[in-house]
Amino acid sequence: MKVLKFGGSSVAKPERILSIIDILKDYYSRGEKFAVVFSAFGGVTDSLIGMCKKAEVGNEDFRKDLKAFKERHMSAAKELIDLENTPQVLKDLKENHEHLENLLVGISLLGEVSPRTLDHVLSFGERNSAYIISHAMRKRGLAASYLDARRLIVTDSTFNSAKVDFDATYSNIQNHFSSHSDVQVTTGFIGKNKDGITTTLGRGGSDYTCSIFAAGLDAEAIEIWTDVNGVMTADPRKVPKAFTLPSMTYAEAMEMSHFGAKVIYPPTLQPALKKRIPLYIKNTFNPGFIGTVVSEKSDPDGLPVKGVTSISDICLMTLQGSGMMGVSGISARLFGSLGRAGVNIIIITQGSSEHSITFAISPKQTEQALEAINAEFEYEMKGMLIDPIRVENDLSAVAVIGENMRSHSGMAGRLFSALGRNGINIVAIAQGSSELNISTVVKKSDEAKALNAMHEAFFVSDAKTLNVFMVGVGLIGGTLLEQIQTEAENLKENQGLEIRIVGISNSRKMLFRENGINLSDWKNDLKNEGEPLTSLPAYVQRMKDMNLPHSIFVDNTANKDVAAQYETILDASISVSTPNKIAASSSYLNYLRLKNIAKKRNVRYRFETNVGAGLPVISTLNDLMSSGDSILKIEGVLSGSLSFIFNKFEAGTSFKDIVMEAKEAGYTEPDPRDDLGGSDVRRKILILAREAGYTLESSDVIIEDILPKACMEAPSVEAFFEELEKANDYFGGLAEKAASEGKKLRIIATLDKGKASIGLRSVGTDHPFYSLSGSDNMIVFTTERYNERPLVVRGPGAGAAVTAAGVFAEIITIGNSLFA
Repeated sequence: MKVLKFGGSSVAKPERILSIIDILKDYYSRGEKFAVVFSAFGGVTDSLIGMCKKAEVGNEDFRKDLKAFKERHMSAAKELIDLENTPQVLKDLKENHEHLENLLVGISLLGEVSPRTLDHVLSFGERNSAYIISHAMRKRGLAASYLDARRLIVTDSTFNSAKVDFDATYSNIQNHFSSHSDVQVTTGFIGKNKDGITTTLGRGGSDYTCSIFAAGLDAEAIEIWTDVNGVMTADPRKVPKAFTLPSMTYAEAMEMSHFGAKVIYPPTLQPALKKRIPLYIKNTFNPGFIGTVVSEKSDPDGLPVKGVTSISDICLMTLQGSGMMGVSGISARLFGSLGRAGVNIIIITQGSSEHSITFAISPKQTEQALEAINAEFEYEMKGMLIDPIRVENDLSAVAVIGENMRSHSGMAGRLFSALGRNGINIVAIAQGSSELNISTVVKKSDEAKALNAMHEAFFVSDAKTLNVFMVGVGLIGGTLLEQIQTEAENLKENQGLEIRIVGISNSRKMLFRENGINLSDWKNDLKNEGEPLTSLPAYVQRMKDMNLPHSIFVDNTANKDVAAQYETILDASISVSTPNKIAASSSYLNYLRLKNIAKKRNVRYRFETNVGAGLPVISTLNDLMSSGDSILKIEGVLSGSLSFIFNKFEAGTSFKDIVMEAKEAGYTEPDPRDDLGGSDVRRKILILAREAGYTLESSDVIIEDILPKACMEAPSVEAFFEELEKANDYFGGLAEKAASEGKKLRIIATLDKGKASIGLRSVGTDHPFYSLSGSDNMIVFTTERYNERPLVVRGPGAGAAVTAAGVFAEIITIGNSLFA
C-alpha cells in the first residue's frame, strides 16, 4: 500500500487534475494498492480566509468571493464529470455551498470569526476538491470512493492547529480500509474532535494527513506530489544552480524544513519517521523524474552536505553580564521564561566563558521575549550583574546541513572560507555535536550572496560562476567581451568556470542583468535598454546593492574618475582587474592603501596589463620575489609606440617622417609628445619599482630629455612636427654615432638599486634590446638567480587584442584564487 498526496498547485486547474488521473491510472493498471490525499484547489484556502475576514468586518464583498468559489468548483465539476448523469454530485456540491454561505452570513452578523468557525469554513476547500476528483476518477475507470478524513482523524480541540489522537485515528483508519478495497480519495488538512466538531491540522496539514494515513496502514511508501522535482540543495529562487537531491535522511529533512525548506514540513515527517516509512517527493508536472526519497538510510559515500538553506528574517538577542559566570541555572531561567511566553528559539550559541548567551528568534516575538527576560532577571539587572538585553535586527540565519559532515574534516573551515572570501561577516555561529548542521547568522542583505557562495563551495556543479562588472566597452572592452563569449564553452568544459557579465557601462549608459548580459547582442541591449549613467558612484552603488558572490570589477578605461572608485569597490569585497595605470601609479600612499584594503577584504587588486599589455611582466616579477629571488636591476622598452619609432629609425632616415608614420598608424597618442615625453613609460617603471618593493613616487623617476626644448614647447601638433623637421639633423647625428659603434638607439626605462630613470640609450649586439623589432616590448630582469643570463620577457606590448587577452587571463586567475 502506498499513500499519495497532491498539493494545491497540482490540482489548480481541471487540465492538471486530468494529468493527475493519468498518473493514478498508471498505478491502478499496474495493480498497485494506494490511497490518495488531495489539497484544496490552488489558492482556495487563502480565498476562504479572505472571505472570513471580509465577513467579520461587514464587507459585503465576501459574497463576490463566495460566488467565484462556487463558480470555480461547479465549472471544474462540469468539465471533469458528466453532471447530467450524476445528479447526486450536483446536489452535494450545492448543499456544501449553501452550508458555507450560511456560515459566512453568520460571521457577518456576529462580526466575529472564531478559530472553531474558521476551521469549519476552511474545510470546504479540501472537501470540494477531493469530492470532485473522486468522481472524475470513477468516470475514467478507477474504482474510487470519496472519503472525508473527518470520519477517521481524531484530534483535540486546538482549532487551527489540532493535535492528533494517534491511537484512535490509527484504529479508525485500519478498520475503514479493511472493509473498503477500492481507491480511497480523501481530504487533506482536516479532522474532527471527539465531539464531532471540525478541526484543521495547521500548516502542511495535507502532507500531515498523508503521513498519518500511511502510518496507520503501515504503508510501504508515502508520495508527496508537488510542483518541483523534489527537495533541492537550496531555494532555486535564491540559488539558480540548486539541483534536486536523489536522497536524504529523515534527520536531514527535518533540519532542512526547520531552516525554511518549503517542500517538507516537520510534522509531516513524524508519523513516517516512527514507522520508518520512506517518503518520496515527486513532481506532478514531470512525473517521470525520480524525485527525492527521504528515509532512515544514510549513504556513507554520499555528499557530505545535502543542502544550504536559510531563515530570511531573524532577531538576535544576547544576555550577558559578569553575574552570569559560574552561576548555575541561568540558561534554565532564560529559556524557561521564553518558553512560558511562547517564544520559539531558532538558534542558540554560548561561549565557554559563560559570560553570554546568544539566541535567535522571529522578529515578531521580540517584544514578548524582552518582557519575559526583563521580568525574569529584574533583580540581576538592577544590581548591574546582567546587562540590558542586546537586540540585533535585519539578520538572516544560513546553514549547511548533512549527516556525512561528521565523517569529513574541514567542513566548517570550507564554510567560513567561502563566506570570508566574499566579504560576508559572520555575526554568530552554532553547531551541535552531531555535526548535522552548521548555522551562521549574517546580515539580511547578505543572505542570497551567502547561500550562493556556500552552494558553490560544497557542491560540484558544471561550473563555478564569476560575476563580472565592466566599465569601458570601447576597443579593449569590446574585444574582451568578444573573447569571453568565444571561449565560454571551452572555459566551462575544461576549467569549470563560467564568466557571467552582469554589468557594463560606457560613458553614457549602464546595463545590469543579474543572470548575465547576452554577449551576442550587448551593444543593442546597452543602447536600447541601458539606463543613463548619472555618475560613476551610482554605477558602483548598483554593483554593491546587487551583492553577488565572487564579483570582479574590470576597468578598461584610462579615466582617473573610475580609478578613484577602486577603494570603495575593494572595500565592498569586490576584486579589481584593470589596464588603467592611474591608480597604481598615483601616490605611493594610495597604491599601498589599495593593496592593503584588498588584502584586508580577502579580494584581489590586479593590474598585470598596466605594463606590457598581455605580457606576463608583473606576475613574473611577483613570482621571482615570492620565490625568494632578489631583484638587482630591471630594464625595459615599455612603450609599443616608442619601440616602433626607434626600431625603424636608423642612419639616413627622417626621424620626423617615422614619428608621423607612427601617429598615422595609431601607435602614438594624437599628440606624439605624450609618448616621446616619457610620461607613460614613467608610470610603468614606477609600477614595476613599487612591485619590486621600492617606495618611489612619480617625481623620483628621472626622465632625460628625448626631444629638443623647441619641440616640447611648440604650441600645436602641427608646430611640433615643424620643429621636429628642424631637429632631423640632431636625431640623424645620434643614429649615425650609434651605427658607427655597431649599436642601435632605444628608449630604455631602468630600475637600478632603487633608482628609476628613462633615457635614450644606444645598445650593442650583446644586449637583448638590440634585436627588438616592430612595436614589441621587452623587459629584462637581472636577479641573484638570473645574473649572468638575465630573464627576458618579450612580445607585443600594445593593441586591443593582446591587452584584452591579458585582462581575460587576469579574470581567470582571480577567479581561480577566489574558489581556491
